[in-house]
Amino acid sequence: MREGGFVNDPDDPGGATQHGVTVGTLRRLGLDLDGDGDVDAQDVRRVSKARAVEIFLQHYFRRPGLGQLPAVLQASVFDMYVNAGANAVKILQRLLRQMGHELRVDGVIGPRTAAAAEAAAKVAPHHLADAYGIARRNYYFRLADRRPAARKFARTRSGDKGGWIKRAESFIDTRYHLTDPEFQRRVAAWG
Repeated sequence: MREGGFVNDPDDPGGATQHGVTVGTLRRLGLDLDGDGDVDAQDVRRVSKARAVEIFLQHYFRRPGLGQLPAVLQASVFDMYVNAGANAVKILQRLLRQMGHELRVDGVIGPRTAAAAEAAAKVAPHHLADAYGIARRNYYFRLADRRPAARKFARTRSGDKGGWIKRAESFIDTRYHLTDPEFQRRVAAWG
């Protein structure tokens, strides 16, 4: 599990988070863990690692149908789904469209998305996984371009790659990682 302990960063749109489970997720699932009649940061603090794993497997892997994807994509799309919800699938769908597959970008893994992913994986499985990881990285950069408060998740205070970028690059071959100078050029406009 990549997710850490309790955080409640005001710049994180997910709000209070424990082991990657946000207050929004608990509200959506109706999990009032402290039994006080509402779902808030106190409930988030009660999320155990085991409960987080259970939530992720059920609601972020099985329910969206990530098991229909080729094995080479599953870990990266799952990790992104935990981090960005249905945007993880939309990133994949846009990538598959760029590769010439006809399908809607709707964030849902249906027969067309699964078939397109399988076809792309048969041609070049590792390239597909790398291309998806690069698309994830680009998604994070675009998000930080639009929301200055989110830049701290893409770039550390010292100016190095932040957690979002490292997370995306952990799923791609090192030859496709941005070098320090490439990273600095990419974020130079942020000031």
